[in-house]
Amino acid sequence: MAGERKYISAEELKQHDKPGDLWISIQGKVYNVTDWAKVHPGGDIPLLNLAGQDVTDAFIAYHPGTAWQYLDKFFTGYYLKDFKVSEVSKDFRKLANEFSKLGLFEKKGHGILYTCSIIGFLFMVCIYGVLCVESFWVHLGCAALLGFLWIQSSYVGHDSGHYQIMSSRGFNKLAQILIGNCITGISIAWWKWTHNAHHIACNSLDYDPDLQHIPVFAVSSSLFKSINSIFYGRILKFDSVARFLVSYQHWTYYPVMCVARFNLFLQTLLLLFSGRNIPDRALNIMGICVFWTWYPLLVSCLPNWGERVMFVVVSMAVTSIQHIQFTLNHFSANVYVGPPCGNDWFEKQTSGTIDISCSTWMDWFHGGLQFQLEHHLFPRLPRCHLRSISPLVKDLCKKHNLPYRSLSFWEANVSTIRTLRTAALQARDLTNPVPKNLVWEAANIHG
Repeated sequence: MAGERKYISAEELKQHDKPGDLWISIQGKVYNVTDWAKVHPGGDIPLLNLAGQDVTDAFIAYHPGTAWQYLDKFFTGYYLKDFKVSEVSKDFRKLANEFSKLGLFEKKGHGILYTCSIIGFLFMVCIYGVLCVESFWVHLGCAALLGFLWIQSSYVGHDSGHYQIMSSRGFNKLAQILIGNCITGISIAWWKWTHNAHHIACNSLDYDPDLQHIPVFAVSSSLFKSINSIFYGRILKFDSVARFLVSYQHWTYYPVMCVARFNLFLQTLLLLFSGRNIPDRALNIMGICVFWTWYPLLVSCLPNWGERVMFVVVSMAVTSIQHIQFTLNHFSANVYVGPPCGNDWFEKQTSGTIDISCSTWMDWFHGGLQFQLEHHLFPRLPRCHLRSISPLVKDLCKKHNLPYRSLSFWEANVSTIRTLRTAALQARDLTNPVPKNLVWEAANIHG
């Protein structure tokens, strides 16, 4: 009969979960995004991770209302049989709709302008201090300012990656390259690649790259099984070296954070010169070249090698504050193994995130990421609104008996170290199995 709807079951939809056969469902309508995944602005990883299931909540979280008009060209003609929406999802979508009606996603405030002005001012101060002042302590102070400047630049880059902070997409991309690649030396392409995967698969041990730090860190004993990283496409091998390093991770955590920036530089270069399809590869490489031109030149202007080494060490160490915050938001939260599920979007975000409570006047310091759950639920929402929506998110969590964890900066550090120590002690137990074996043999010896 003409006009009669065609249906497929959820099990049938799950069969279309591969790069060459990628289907998703949004509000019960089934779409074939196989070809679109290759040019998707957010990359192919989010689509691949959620392939073969309903992704309505994730779609709402990541896309403006104008994106709905483009879905029809991907429609397969099928509808999802027995399509149901949970009460949690209904409330989440209602809240997102209310924010949209209030225009919160478009009201970006003046925070970005102020932050960019501060970044420019600090950059000039650093250059002046190194070139025009001979004091050793001034030079160290400039190194610390440079590290702080990198932190604030990263927050602006983070904002620009989630929503448009400039007047047009072209200017937004230019801001990303200038603030990210040119100033911090970290590619916006690398950030998008890893960060989108992190948001979609928040705290999945095998899908979320932000928890895959073997051999240095392991937040769960599940990583001791040498699980397969779906993101990196390789085994996270838990060998004797990893066991040793993880056994002392609660002691090495802060020292490693002080040099974590070097790893980001390395990851940027590995991605940009890999065989992966990288959007704006040439532009990203040019931006990185700008960074590796001005930064070494600035360091070379210092009077001796001792000061040069100290300048690099201090500037990198200061950024550890940001790296610590990133880990505080997730390391001690709940983790799981397996792919993300589109039907429990809200639940997975509440389970895998931890907020950092602070006074209003400290919001600039955390770059909005202290409201980690709010940011994960509404990633397109400008940071200036996160504090105001926090009570609404807390009420929604309470209504559905879901966790809403907000710790002070100190408490979050304690919780993270406790998590790392627990895993470290478990790793030590694996490195010394002899007593266990002897007891077993003594208890079971015969003949």
